[in-house]
Amino acid sequence: MLLTFPTTSAMKFLVPTSIYVLLISIELSNHHPQRNTIPILQEIRNMESKKHTICRHPPTYGNLITVLSIDGGGIRGIIPAVVLTFLESELQKLDGEEARLADYFDVMAGTSTGGLVTAMLATPNKNRRPLFAAKDIKEFYMNHSPKIFPQLRGPFGRMMRIVRSMSGPSYDGKHLHEVVREKLGSTRLHQTLTNVVIPTFDIKRLQPTIFSSYEAKKKKNNTMDALLSDICISTSAAPTYLPAHLFRTEDCHGNIKEFNLIDGGVAANNPALVAIGEVSKQIFKQNPDFFPIKPMDYGRFLVISLGTGSPKIEAKYSAEKAKSWGVLDWLLVGGSTPLVDIFTQASADMVDIHIAAVFKVLHSEQNYLRIQDDTLQGTVASVDVATRDNLEKLANVGEILLNKPVSRANLETGQMVPACDDPEMTNREALKRFAKLLSDEKRIREARSPT
Repeated sequence: MLLTFPTTSAMKFLVPTSIYVLLISIELSNHHPQRNTIPILQEIRNMESKKHTICRHPPTYGNLITVLSIDGGGIRGIIPAVVLTFLESELQKLDGEEARLADYFDVMAGTSTGGLVTAMLATPNKNRRPLFAAKDIKEFYMNHSPKIFPQLRGPFGRMMRIVRSMSGPSYDGKHLHEVVREKLGSTRLHQTLTNVVIPTFDIKRLQPTIFSSYEAKKKKNNTMDALLSDICISTSAAPTYLPAHLFRTEDCHGNIKEFNLIDGGVAANNPALVAIGEVSKQIFKQNPDFFPIKPMDYGRFLVISLGTGSPKIEAKYSAEKAKSWGVLDWLLVGGSTPLVDIFTQASADMVDIHIAAVFKVLHSEQNYLRIQDDTLQGTVASVDVATRDNLEKLANVGEILLNKPVSRANLETGQMVPACDDPEMTNREALKRFAKLLSDEKRIREARSPT
């Protein structure tokens, strides 16, 4: 907000409200030393706080529908955390240091570890600002991953883990539950600062359960308005690694709903298409936030989809090896979980291929950015080797990925190859361009909105 500040020459100029109030307080203290200026200074702080609360105008006032999607992948969530840190820093260069990702995206979707990152970025603190800045996410992984996935050391460590996996999850999930409940507290789905979409899978009903704040905010007392902590624990409950999660919700009429959930990665490890589907559903239901956008108007979408890396190049499985596998081998072989790996990777690749094809047909390839590294090998390809050294290596993978060329999935090989339209553009440069698009979209909405 700007106010007119009079000068001694009868000319006037505009200054920010906070500076105007500060100048008045200085003037008062000069002429009235006994006057208490603390209330005025407090007013400055209050105005600054209000200025930076989330005020994201809906897509109806803009040109684009902005989507951020984060894959699942356990400790490999550090990779997108590094990428998001860079993106947020670029937005801060454009719009000030208080800029946060939740200010720019209409939808933030995440599966498994990506769901946790999404919740952390969209959960409000007491000032109605994001609980975590993007730069805080990496440190969260560094501090808590070793406690969520404690490593069995010594010469028999690997064997002990295999034996333990035969009779239950590899990890008890206690620290995950504790830290998630501590950080997210009593925040419910409808309270997120922007719309979030987090897939899970209900093993009792054998179907995906999609937690969408669109629905929760529309019907604040419905049974889908769960605690964010329960949702995050559920979407992170990877089979064989962490225990399934049971919880119940109750609406204002006393109706109780039971959830028996595991990792959403078994259905949608890449949640980008789920996010687009949720938006399309809202458009079809004539949500005024999207008027006059049509349900199949994919050309209006701007999508950033972040992977957590994969060992595709390593080719660690083969038909020659697998043809003799029994049930136990498919579940656990050589410290890996082939069945889980295959399901999650297959679903992620199918989503990427589908979205890339649709955006290409609509001549909107420049509005879709997929950042993924399929060259991981050894321990960096694992989802649970949470040693300090391995976590640092994963962070380094994220830094290196920023300098790699923008890539798209090859439909024949499934591998990421440089984009043919601009093989020289790096992910870093692409993110700078997307940051400018996001900033411009925010300004357009602010200019067009009547409030």
